[in-house]
Amino acid sequence: MAAKKAFWADVATVSTLQGDAAAGEAGFGMCLGCHNGANMNMGGVIPPNLDHAGTIYDKNYLVALIKDPAMASNVDHKYADTMMHPMGSIKSMLSDNQQIADVVAYILENKAGEITPKEAYAEACMRCHAVRYGKITQLGDTPAFKYEKDELAHKIKVLEEQDMVKAYMGKLPPDLSMMIRARGAHFMETFIENPQGQLPGTSMPRVGLNHEGYEKVKTYLTEVGDPSKAKREAIGPIVLGFFFIFTLLAFLWKKSQWRDLH
Repeated sequence: MAAKKAFWADVATVSTLQGDAAAGEAGFGMCLGCHNGANMNMGGVIPPNLDHAGTIYDKNYLVALIKDPAMASNVDHKYADTMMHPMGSIKSMLSDNQQIADVVAYILENKAGEITPKEAYAEACMRCHAVRYGKITQLGDTPAFKYEKDELAHKIKVLEEQDMVKAYMGKLPPDLSMMIRARGAHFMETFIENPQGQLPGTSMPRVGLNHEGYEKVKTYLTEVGDPSKAKREAIGPIVLGFFFIFTLLAFLWKKSQWRDLH
């Protein structure tokens, strides 16, 4: 506990440094060796794309992730030495606090911009969690196949990827198609940012999303799990308006019918 407090205090200190985005570009270049969209499993999972990392992730989390990925993700309990984390080597490549501040400044300035809910989900969650109702696996969107043999070959690749994720995580992370409807938005929000608080010892890492990133992910999972919600919400005011007008007309009709009886 003391080590974590010291770690996050150090992270807060680094976050106050003025980062130089231009100087951080070279440091960020080292990240592209893994985070390059090649969909290659490294150490148990596919490294996520960082195309919108500056938009969806919290600044302090980005600093912490470079300083010590296992500590930042709150999965240090899995490792006797956090250097054994699949991303642990970044600690030795970017160890200077100013260098870290520069890389984070580069990410916030150059790896940001508009992002769709589906893109936010893909960058933050897809490497572990499938969404069958959205036709998404750990390898990304499931393509349309002309031949059954090609479809079967793809399914084999997905199963192989899932086996590697299962070996790394201890069990295959659940499909999230119905998660927000089954558990609710509050559960999802608290679990994403503090999995250990609800499942002590879990391999699920803290995701480190900022408010915008979380809202985008929530929007996507809501759209997938309850695709008719938007239509229901659009019809609601119309139905209420109909009953209001009908009630008013009924009242006026009654008043006209009873007018000569009083």
